[in-house]
Amino acid sequence: MADPYPQRIVCMTEEPTEVLYALGEEHRIVGISGFTVRPPRARKEKPKVSAFTSAKIDEILKLKPDLAIGFSDIQADIARDLIKAGVEVWISNHRSVDGILAYIRRLGAMVGAGDKAEAYAQQAERHIAQVQAAASQFKRRPRVYFEEWDDPLITGIRWVAELIRLAGGDDVFPQMAGESLAKHRILGDQGEVVRQAPDIILGSWCGKRFRPERVAARDGWDAIPAVRNGDLYEIKSPIILQPGPAALFDGLSAMHAIFAEWAKRQAA
Repeated sequence: MADPYPQRIVCMTEEPTEVLYALGEEHRIVGISGFTVRPPRARKEKPKVSAFTSAKIDEILKLKPDLAIGFSDIQADIARDLIKAGVEVWISNHRSVDGILAYIRRLGAMVGAGDKAEAYAQQAERHIAQVQAAASQFKRRPRVYFEEWDDPLITGIRWVAELIRLAGGDDVFPQMAGESLAKHRILGDQGEVVRQAPDIILGSWCGKRFRPERVAARDGWDAIPAVRNGDLYEIKSPIILQPGPAALFDGLSAMHAIFAEWAKRQAA
């Protein structure tokens, strides 16, 4: 019997590529996002046919895809063009840790790998539980400011705020994390960060290198505990800013390691 599931998938963002490789279903992928870095071999094996806000529609159509997978309203125009050209498109729009777990399960089911996806999602859930259990031992939780962009200042999206909490910290702008669009997470007043007095500053400047020295040099920021104590750290964009497995595994672990070291110093 012929395989009834999609055979020629174009992944227009990073997370479907990472999931399909993790499930051993990478043979179904015929094109990927140019931003893909996980797994590293995907860049060598698959043609790069899209960015995040743009895509090479003609190149995608040459691949004769039977499914294109993207993420969020930002890719709505790309999806429209592909749909007009007769391509089946799935645009996910998950923004939370639970949403990422559901995404893994849903994508696995779409390619006939539901059992493998369930096992992978449960592996992620076990990792989250282990980190959360370790974080529960902290005598004091750090107050954390996460910066997604520096000009203008943009705070972390919902899954980032949730992972901060699971890793043992408290996001200083939880009320902004629920805003799905970056423009609604812009801090109009840099002094608001000073007033929140975070113990730790995490930066992930969406594709460019985080510069802690520039952050520390901002007017008045020398009063922030994180700046006074040198607790400014980069979390690489590929492991935290994509709503996929990387955030649940490496992103969460990276934040927890930083928080655990801080908590250890407080207890000394």
